[in-house]
Amino acid sequence: MKRILFLASIFTLVSARLSAETIDLEQARVLALASSRDLAQLNLNLQTSELNEKEQFYSMLPSVSANYSASMSYLDNNWGFTNPIDTLRVGVNISVTQTIFQGGRSFIQKAIREIATESVRNNAMIEYFRVLDRVDSAYYSALEAAASLEAAESSLQSATLSLSMAEIRLANGMLNQGDYLRVLADKESRESSRNQARRSLALNLSTLNNLIGLGEAPELEQIDFSAYEEVIQYLAGISDEEFSALYGRLLNAISRANPTLVSAALARQQAEYSYTLSKREYVPTIRATVSSGLSWSTSGGFSTSPTGSISITGNIPLDFWVMSNNQEKSKITYDLALMTYVDRQKQVETDLYSSLLTAITQAESFLSSRRTLDYVERSFEYTMERYRLSQASVLEYVEASSSLITNSNSYIRSSYGFLRSLSTLRSLTVMDDEETLIGLLLGN
Repeated sequence: MKRILFLASIFTLVSARLSAETIDLEQARVLALASSRDLAQLNLNLQTSELNEKEQFYSMLPSVSANYSASMSYLDNNWGFTNPIDTLRVGVNISVTQTIFQGGRSFIQKAIREIATESVRNNAMIEYFRVLDRVDSAYYSALEAAASLEAAESSLQSATLSLSMAEIRLANGMLNQGDYLRVLADKESRESSRNQARRSLALNLSTLNNLIGLGEAPELEQIDFSAYEEVIQYLAGISDEEFSALYGRLLNAISRANPTLVSAALARQQAEYSYTLSKREYVPTIRATVSSGLSWSTSGGFSTSPTGSISITGNIPLDFWVMSNNQEKSKITYDLALMTYVDRQKQVETDLYSSLLTAITQAESFLSSRRTLDYVERSFEYTMERYRLSQASVLEYVEASSSLITNSNSYIRSSYGFLRSLSTLRSLTVMDDEETLIGLLLGN
């Protein structure tokens, strides 16, 4: 399945390179996955581990070997010369060796190799979601920077208009020098903020472009926040009972598939097998070999009765002090792996609790900042109109304008902060399908 996904990623990568003027988040994810060198390296490591697993399996099969010999003489027993062709002798011997008793060590070693392969596969899954987290964060940061730049541009236009009106009033004697300088300083401050927003957008686009591997930064599709309205409303108004039930559902999903927990479980299982293997070192090994040969000579032709033999060999380890030391080390490794697994369980539970609370906080902040921004926008329009009619002071207008840009940025941060919290929950629950995660959050 991973190979099919990889081929699909390459196809999408080529298509996106041909028309990369605009991309959406899903295309950015595919491009980042296809461009990740770490994922490519893990794929090679997985292939190596699978070959090692096959090698261990092959070692359990009979070992077949063949040897051959050829000889000629040019002197006879009386030290006289003879024709070497007349003394030609050729022999071939084939032997088959099979380990018939090893105390089960081969099967344990095979299980260890299988666990090693699964560990590499699990590490690839961890890296898969790490790449998704990075590209999601970069994509959201770029959109957030673009929205902040748009807000800064609008704020600068408003400050420029205010300065034009202040210059007219100053010329007509309707504005004192102190208020005029206040408007001038406000305009300069807004221009500086706009320039910083431009640099921030350029930096975030560069970061995203490095992840997706395109030669030129494309235009990004906007996020449709209406698709998240239901889950935002639910999380923002969630009760304590609903929170406990939601936490339980997510924890159940994590315990089944979270790659961090799976990695710790595999390490514990591998350490347990290694400890068992160290205890089997006391068991002797017995091998059986069957061989058969065929010879041919110039004088006699093929032998009428091919040679053959059967032998059984074995070894009994006697360096008990070495085996005891190895067994003790394996026991310590197993204990450490067990402790690591328990710690990982607690850490994942803590991360889930924290991430869920963050998502709820971001949902509340999103709704609150949206309502506040609506009030502030209407208040600013009212103050702007009064300022045009010379019914509001410069200080009132500057304060209303500052409040507008502050709340605009707060709404932008909470919007993309909520999306980042969803990305974190998605990685914890190992769900690359966002709709499935939202359905789980809503209890569907």
